[in-house]
Amino acid sequence: MTAQLPQTQTLRSDALDNRERILDAARAAFATDGLGVTMREIARRAGVGPATLYRRFPTKEILASEAFADEAGMCHVIVEEALADPDPWHGFCQVIERICELHARNRGFTSAFMATFPDAVDLAASRRHTLGAITELSRRAQAAGDLRSDFVMDDLVLMLMAHRGIRGATPAAKAAASRRFATLAIQAFAAQPTSSGSAGSAVHSASEPS
Repeated sequence: MTAQLPQTQTLRSDALDNRERILDAARAAFATDGLGVTMREIARRAGVGPATLYRRFPTKEILASEAFADEAGMCHVIVEEALADPDPWHGFCQVIERICELHARNRGFTSAFMATFPDAVDLAASRRHTLGAITELSRRAQAAGDLRSDFVMDDLVLMLMAHRGIRGATPAAKAAASRRFATLAIQAFAAQPTSSGSAGSAVHSASEPS
C-alpha cells in the first residue's frame, strides 16, 4: 500500500501539469488565432497528444470555458488583493494596471468567447461581485482623499471599453501602449491629477513589481 503512494501522487501531478499546459496553450492560441484554432493545434502547442487533450476536454466549448474561467478567476484575484490592500488608492491603481495587462494579453478572447458560446457561462453573479468590490475600493480611496470625488463606476467601465481599442504592431508594443494607457488613466482618476504628489507617487508604487 505505502509503496504505491508515490506513484499515485506522481500520476496526479502529471495530470495536473498536462491540464495547466493545455489551458496555457489554449489561452495563447485563442488570443492570437481566435476560437477557430483546431484542437489538434492546441494539443501540439501544449506538447500533449490529441487523446490526452480530448480526455481532459472532450469539446472545444469545454476547453474554452475552462480557459475563460481561469481569466475570470484572475480578475477575482486582482480585485480581492486590491480590496485587501491597506492603501486603497494603491489597490485601486493595481486594479487598473493589472486588468489592463490581462486584457492586453487576451486580445479579445473574452469577447470572442461570449460571442461564440453566449450560454456557456452565467456572468451575472460574478459581475455583481466584482463591481461591488471595486465600488467599495473606490469609496475607500475617495474617503482617503486620493481618488477624485466625482468618480463613478461608469468612468472605470468607460476606461476599460476604451482600452479594448489599443493596438500594436507586436505584442510587446501593445503591452507598452497598454501600460501607458493605464498610467494616464490613473493620473486622470487621481484627486490631484496635475500634481506630482500623491498621483505621481501612487502611479510609481503601483507599477513597481511586487
